[in-house]
Amino acid sequence: MKKILKTLAIGVVAVGVVAGGLAILFRHDWKDEPIEKDDSMTNPAITDLGKTLVSAHRSGGDIFPENTMMAFRGNIESEDFKTDTFEFDVHLTKDKELIILHDDTFDRTSDACELFNATDIHAEDYTYEELRQLNLGEFFVALDGSTPYKGLRGEDVPDDLRVARAYDVLSYLKSQGDFDYIIEIKNEKQLGCDAADRLYAILKELGLLDKAIIGTFHNEITRYMEEVYPDMLRSAGVNEVIKFYFSALLNIKHKPGYFKFDALQIPANQYPIHLGNAKIVNYAHRNNIAVQYWTINNPEDMKLLQNAGADCIMSDNPAECYRVLNNCN
Repeated sequence: MKKILKTLAIGVVAVGVVAGGLAILFRHDWKDEPIEKDDSMTNPAITDLGKTLVSAHRSGGDIFPENTMMAFRGNIESEDFKTDTFEFDVHLTKDKELIILHDDTFDRTSDACELFNATDIHAEDYTYEELRQLNLGEFFVALDGSTPYKGLRGEDVPDDLRVARAYDVLSYLKSQGDFDYIIEIKNEKQLGCDAADRLYAILKELGLLDKAIIGTFHNEITRYMEEVYPDMLRSAGVNEVIKFYFSALLNIKHKPGYFKFDALQIPANQYPIHLGNAKIVNYAHRNNIAVQYWTINNPEDMKLLQNAGADCIMSDNPAECYRVLNNCN
């Protein structure tokens, strides 16, 4: 009996030690680890040492009506800040137009429920022309608390507040400067594969294949892109992020090309594990992988990630992100 109790005690201690060790690994912020970059990194999305790019998440949804041409123009024309990278999400419509929309539905951002007398208004259930009737500024609240576009209907809705196609947005942005793009495919299954087909065709036609990194939360779309479009830059899928994380913790030295993705597009501290640190960034860079964080709206977090060597920070307020990263008063 004593032997059994002794064995159990040893087992409990062992489990405690392992659990404690894992907890330290998972939650340690590695903030004292110096950032590393060298000339061997060929990934164009990896920035120079100390340089972190500003990305407008949802085209800067905190300061403009999100994912509208008005928002994209606002970023371009601003004299107060500079956006390096534009982040947006795409869906296919019923007539196979690739449009820009962050959520799964138009309910939160437009008058879709009123117009179509229903809820859960999905892009794939309507044609592009039907969706062009919407006012995408209906629920936009400016930083001063005003709602300047609420109630606009019909011809009173400005053209730049209507649903935008990915082709039109990318064509406009290309004409305005040399920008990078982070694009997420929101559709899943066959519709997601169709969206990937359309997106690839657009990027190739516009000569932007080397400027855009494509992401998705659907593993089947990740596999499809890897198999069909190996020349399309892509971010890690969900399973790949987990695999990468444990490789980084254990500092496993893989052969070049082991990781098949070009970027990590990840939260900094949203889950029980801590991803916003120099250990993760350094390991990614040693494997020629860029690190782009979402969605960072706290100035202190922005600065911490910049100090950790982040290549890009996606923020709903690109003006604030620019101010913090460039030490503006």
